Amino acid sequence: MASLRFCADCNNLLYPRGQANSRDLVFACRMCNYSELVEGNGLVYRNDLLTVTREQPGVTTDLGSDMTLMHSDMKCPRCGNTDCVTYQDQSKRKETRMTLFYVCTNTTCGYTFQDPALLNPSNMDTSH
Repeated sequence: MASLRFCADCNNLLYPRGQANSRDLVFACRMCNYSELVEGNGLVYRNDLLTVTREQPGVTTDLGSDMTLMHSDMKCPRCGNTDCVTYQDQSKRKETRMTLFYVCTNTTCGYTFQDPALLNPSNMDTSH
């Protein structure tokens, strides 16, 4: 469990820093010359990228009015509008496929959704 460490001399926060000559990790004060050697594995930061995520659309602000995106006649499940803009996005995990998202062009709706036929795996044709 990570915890904050404070300087024994001036009581300021200690920051992790590598010692170039010994290749050790130390916590050092930025206000005075105090430092202490890190005990244990020396883990300063960990970013776990393999968390389970569902495919989510990215930021979709004003995509309905973007003239460079392809239009589709997909029916919006929220308002029934039959004009939607399409774009592809990929989830954060590299094992997932690209996903086609639709954004309703109705200015009062702007709903972002996926093709309902692709959300149900039984509707997908796997014969190819």
